[in-house]
Amino acid sequence: MVKKNIEITDLIEKARKKDQKAFNTLLNTYWSDVYKFQFLKTENEDEAEDITIKTFSKAFDKIHLYNERYNFKTWLISISKNIFLDHLRKQRTETISLNKKESEAYKISDETPSAEDQLIIEQNLVQLRNYIKKLKPNYQEIINLRYFREMSYKEIADTLDEPMNNVKVKLLRAKKLLAEIIKKTS
Repeated sequence: MVKKNIEITDLIEKARKKDQKAFNTLLNTYWSDVYKFQFLKTENEDEAEDITIKTFSKAFDKIHLYNERYNFKTWLISISKNIFLDHLRKQRTETISLNKKESEAYKISDETPSAEDQLIIEQNLVQLRNYIKKLKPNYQEIINLRYFREMSYKEIADTLDEPMNNVKVKLLRAKKLLAEIIKKTS
């Protein structure tokens, strides 16, 4: 047990230095614990998986805040619990919003873009591709595979020869970095 704690402490230190292998090892070590916790809360595989992905993404973004006096698994579970609570609040807000607009729910409109709208969409796509080019190549590749080639997580994992959990976290991180680039240039 002592050896395992030393290994985890070493992995955390490497992760703080942005070591991707350390991130992946921590993810693989604790994935099932966090997922099981979320599945018990949500009773839904997709929601549990989404929240688990968000948990690891947030944990890796905030790993510099981790306090070694606490068990790393406990820290991850507390992050996961907070994300779950935010998820519940968001669901309640969406339900209230839908009920207020219930009468509008049956209005059907033509969603086909006009010629002008199509031109704007194409210009925005060119702009988006320029933003994507500012990412590191591995993040460019994963965004391209998921959103432009419309591959599933499983197909991406097979293509990149990586575990699916790593693909999901890497994609989430790529989207965050892309959002930061867009925000900086706007």
